[in-house]
Amino acid sequence: MRTPEFWCGEGPLTRILEPFGLLYGAATAWRLARTHPQRVSVPVVCVGNLVAGGAGKTPVALAVARHLRDKGRHPVFLSRGHGGTARGPLRVDPARDGPERVGDEALLLAAEAPTIVARLRAAGARLAVAEGAEVIVMDDGHQNPGLYKNVALVVVDGGYGFGNGRLLPAGPLREPVARGLARASAVVLVGEDRQNLIRRFPATVPVLRAHLVPGPEAALLAGRRVVAFAGIGRPEKFLPVIRSPTTGFMPRSISNPFWTRRSP
Repeated sequence: MRTPEFWCGEGPLTRILEPFGLLYGAATAWRLARTHPQRVSVPVVCVGNLVAGGAGKTPVALAVARHLRDKGRHPVFLSRGHGGTARGPLRVDPARDGPERVGDEALLLAAEAPTIVARLRAAGARLAVAEGAEVIVMDDGHQNPGLYKNVALVVVDGGYGFGNGRLLPAGPLREPVARGLARASAVVLVGEDRQNLIRRFPATVPVLRAHLVPGPEAALLAGRRVVAFAGIGRPEKFLPVIRSPTTGFMPRSISNPFWTRRSP
């Protein structure tokens, strides 16, 4: 889903939708308060955010898993499988599962480490333990109370911040900023702090700085004309990766989503 433009400012639609945002926030608070999180026998690191899409949590989750593996641990990803039909719990098999079944983010994670897709996170965590996980890395789930998190990282984009500061659907927020940060072990601030966000973070919560940089594969594009597709929440974050090394660049918006499929 592309981020609606009105999530970045104020307007008639924002005011019309604001009452629904208040209801959404109340429902989230009620769910968090009434659910007793289940525990598993290994640590759980949750990489979440406070806004809908585009904060950069999946790259951070990948970086966390790589760090754990470099330290000799065996991480397993746990994902909801957003965009896919599978409810799970199941282990993603990239040779068999397509994005229509497990979602594109789960396939990206599975290329790095074993990945479990589960709508019920506690059930997915138990399967991850059975698959040999020493640490579970949750991609998203800060607002999901079903599984106990030993570490909760909240990813914030330094350029986008919290949008217009309104709750869904009037804005991008999944819950009020102060409430979400109160449950954070640390904030991961991605990119330059163009919104002076640092002043909104509690003094008791550590702030980790991060930057997204192109991988070595980007060098292969030097001097070439390419066709590139971005299916992330805020595709403008992807554009500099392509704009710099290539010879031609003409962005286009495609309104009808589609999946590429493997040939039989």
